[in-house]
Amino acid sequence: STEYRVPSTEYCSLLTFNFSLSTFTFPMPLTDQTIAFLGSGNMCEAIIAGLLRDGSAAPERIVTADIRPERLAELRDRYGTTPAADNEAAARAADILVLAVKPQMFAEAAAGLKGGLRPGALVLSIMAGTAIETIRRQLGHEAIVRSMPNTPAMIGEGMSVWVATPAVSEAQKAAAAAILSACGRALEVAEEKYLDMATAINGSGPGYVFLILEAMVDAGVQMGFSREAASELVLQTVLGSARYAQASGLHLADLRNRVTSPAGTTAAGLAALERGNIRATLADAILAAYRRAQELGQK
Repeated sequence: STEYRVPSTEYCSLLTFNFSLSTFTFPMPLTDQTIAFLGSGNMCEAIIAGLLRDGSAAPERIVTADIRPERLAELRDRYGTTPAADNEAAARAADILVLAVKPQMFAEAAAGLKGGLRPGALVLSIMAGTAIETIRRQLGHEAIVRSMPNTPAMIGEGMSVWVATPAVSEAQKAAAAAILSACGRALEVAEEKYLDMATAINGSGPGYVFLILEAMVDAGVQMGFSREAASELVLQTVLGSARYAQASGLHLADLRNRVTSPAGTTAAGLAALERGNIRATLADAILAAYRRAQELGQK
């Protein structure tokens, strides 16, 4: 068996947006199931690599479908996966069908699939901004998990948020958690509306972080460091800070206070950030991404 971090059924207040996590142990749910991917881009490969790395799935039971035969051959040679003749063949074979195409390509990719899935199959979508109702209508299928992963999944450090329809069984939820946890952490939420919120935080979040990292490196270069040295200093500082925050369990304000001496360098730097309204700017960025996610979902 393997251990997955999945949420309990108890949720905290919507206003705090905190979710209670409990740790359960599930039997390995995927080795005897066929997992088919529609689309074979970077996120698809990240999931496949994670599943094989932790032994959660058998390579010969992973089926890939894509309009690029050379990409399917590449995945076959690298991981031992099985290329499908077409999307219909992949869907018919699937115990779990992972929708990994670009959202604007979904209607084309799903053409001909309606009614073609196994009755007991699970559909797992990692398409940004594509609502459950759209997937249900296109596929004629009820057991659907919609998720929002992010790009750190490429190195096994992703954060995925997911929601399941009522037709998804507990065993299928465990399978979805296993797939998403193969490339990082996974958090189940109670309602689909949280997916747009997650898109604005963990989905778009790496972009905000990269911009902040870039600005810190540029400041280091302005002071006289080489760009290589400044990059090493910044990346390790941010990585270590995030891991320290996870490990400590302390409130972020407590951690900030611990490194802020009275009249010291950190205090001076934080005062400059506050004068620049960094809190409001970051909040505005996340809310703008949230509104855009809602707009895309409506389209």
